[in-house]
Amino acid sequence: MIASFRNQRGHPRSGSLPRPGPEVRPDTTGPTSTLARSQLRASAHKTCVWRVCATRSRVYASRVEEPVFVPDTPEDPLDDNAAAVSPEAVIDLLGALAYGELVAFDRLAADARLAPTLAGRAALAGMAAAEMGHYERLVGRIRELGSDPERAMEPFIVPVDAFHEQTKPSIWLEGLVKAYVGDGFAADFYREIATLLDPVTQKLVLDSLADTGQADFAIREVRAAIAADPVLAGRLALWARRLVGEALSQAQRVTAERDSLTELIIGGSGDLSGVLAMFKRITRAHGDRMTALGLSS
Repeated sequence: MIASFRNQRGHPRSGSLPRPGPEVRPDTTGPTSTLARSQLRASAHKTCVWRVCATRSRVYASRVEEPVFVPDTPEDPLDDNAAAVSPEAVIDLLGALAYGELVAFDRLAADARLAPTLAGRAALAGMAAAEMGHYERLVGRIRELGSDPERAMEPFIVPVDAFHEQTKPSIWLEGLVKAYVGDGFAADFYREIATLLDPVTQKLVLDSLADTGQADFAIREVRAAIAADPVLAGRLALWARRLVGEALSQAQRVTAERDSLTELIIGGSGDLSGVLAMFKRITRAHGDRMTALGLSS
């Protein structure tokens, strides 16, 4: 086709270029036009969220030094007229949290065996027990809402397992940083999107995300280790950045596949500027955790 508009030397022939056809505009008067416009807006929002996650993932994975500019918006972007959350979105969120808690129990129990002291082992074992308690409450709430817990958790098995497969700690201190920084980053994200939930479910989610004692323990142990061996600071800082990069990568994957979670993110934030402000708050909290550990963010 293209060759027909060129002369024997390969140059375009004058006056032979095809003329553009008439402009085709979408039908906005038909009975399905309102639904079509709504679907287009939802698709655009989802694409924007996907791009925000991808941008943040590249920033942390490559340790970009220049800060990403995010416009300031009010700290509470949710207004009183926010739309109701679909039951599917609530079940998806509870399913993601429940599976995350189940895996956290397994991980902390395994990390406890790496502890150099009995006190450290006991501390991590206690944290693991708390995670199992959270899991049982979340599963109970899923049943109360008329859904099957296993089906609710199933969509999140692959991305959650992939994250933990990519971030296996090689030493005990890396496990502590993962429990504090990695889990803290995820908890901040879930707290942000829990603002639209009904009061009972919201309280359960926030209780499940509450610190089980790992914060003070991790800070104390990591700071003591760095004081004894300052070289560890650089290694652990790189490890923390990798954790966040992997977490954002998997979050991007989940939100791209689960429209209901995208609904929660957009609904809880208001619009794209609200999503950006949300990530700004999460990033700020992550920086505070790194500072508490004595690590550069």
